[in-house]
Amino acid sequence: MNIFSKLVSRTITSFFYIAKPFLPYKPPKNLDHIEDIVDVLNEKHINSVLLVTDKSIRKFGLSTKLEERIVKNNISLTIYDDVLPNPTTVNVQEGLDVYLNNKCQTIIAFGGGSPIDCAKAIAARTPKPKKPIEKLKGTLKVRGKLPLLFAVPTTAGTGSEVTLTAVISDPVTHSKYTINDFKLVPDYAVLDPETTFTLPKHLTSTTGIDALTHAIEAFIGKSTSKTTRKQSIDAITLIFNNIRTAYNFPDNYAARKNMLIASNLAGKAFSMSYVGYVHAVAHTLGGKYNVPHGLANSILLPYVLRDYGKKIYKKLHTLAIAICASTKGDSHEEGAKKFLDSLDLLLKDLDIPTKVDCIKKEDIPTLAKIAAKEANHLYPVPVLMNAKELEKFYFMIREKI
Repeated sequence: MNIFSKLVSRTITSFFYIAKPFLPYKPPKNLDHIEDIVDVLNEKHINSVLLVTDKSIRKFGLSTKLEERIVKNNISLTIYDDVLPNPTTVNVQEGLDVYLNNKCQTIIAFGGGSPIDCAKAIAARTPKPKKPIEKLKGTLKVRGKLPLLFAVPTTAGTGSEVTLTAVISDPVTHSKYTINDFKLVPDYAVLDPETTFTLPKHLTSTTGIDALTHAIEAFIGKSTSKTTRKQSIDAITLIFNNIRTAYNFPDNYAARKNMLIASNLAGKAFSMSYVGYVHAVAHTLGGKYNVPHGLANSILLPYVLRDYGKKIYKKLHTLAIAICASTKGDSHEEGAKKFLDSLDLLLKDLDIPTKVDCIKKEDIPTLAKIAAKEANHLYPVPVLMNAKELEKFYFMIREKI
């Protein structure tokens, strides 16, 4: 990256860093059990609710307990369960129509990042229903008062229950609309381990490493604070100490609870300190080839961290000490290596692949440009790279066919 571009990027990220204490980010209140939602609804005299979820959630009966309790308390319940794995503009419009036609007052998002993102977008459109979703793309474009929003995560990874972001896909153009607004932060996050017991092993692993990526990228970036550094370290420690148990013993209550807490902390950390090139490249793999976001992050993470080199040795050494893989007596380089070795072992234990078999060589320049456009001038990465420099990551993880 040339000197001028670097100067622009660092100036913009420095501005956001200075402005951070004045930003109106208010984390959601945490609830421990899904039944607690009904208590809040009664306290606030809410009598009509929209539940936003997907078919698999209802198929496995994860939301049944909540649905029954809502109805038992004479609260009108309307369900929209057609959310796709990558929520679309069609999903948002359908959900909005259901919300308005049934005169709902509150939205409950139940599921992984997809139902939560969809619910956020529906909520964002309720004040001005005729305003199309593409007009909300970008930062601070949401206007008006939004309905009360609950988020019940069924994966411990996306952190969507605490973030100010929703990503919606256009099924016609295949483009993605990213909406960033503090109004999208849910009012309540429900961290109930029982909702994650039936999560398949591959989703336990990849969503867990997604949370780990959030925490690590928030920690190694140049826009941290004392609060986000502590949140990141706590999240990383919890993940290293619990994800293997959650992966191998899915109904272990303590491990599942700790993973939810870790994801929650990581979400708060990156909401204020942002992510980096791992996410930027991963987003292009999801957009172009439908590679699941958690899987893309899991594969890319060790490659990108190693490429940053000595710029992050000190910070990785700190993380190595936190997970008991190193001591203060090690050099920063030794500590960083021990952290990366621990990460490699963790990914191996979780059966995370090291390559992606769908990347086409001819697509790489375009994908790298998209990743660079997303990251540069916004993400406070430890080492700045232009599109050409980002191409190497696609080649590193590309499984030649």
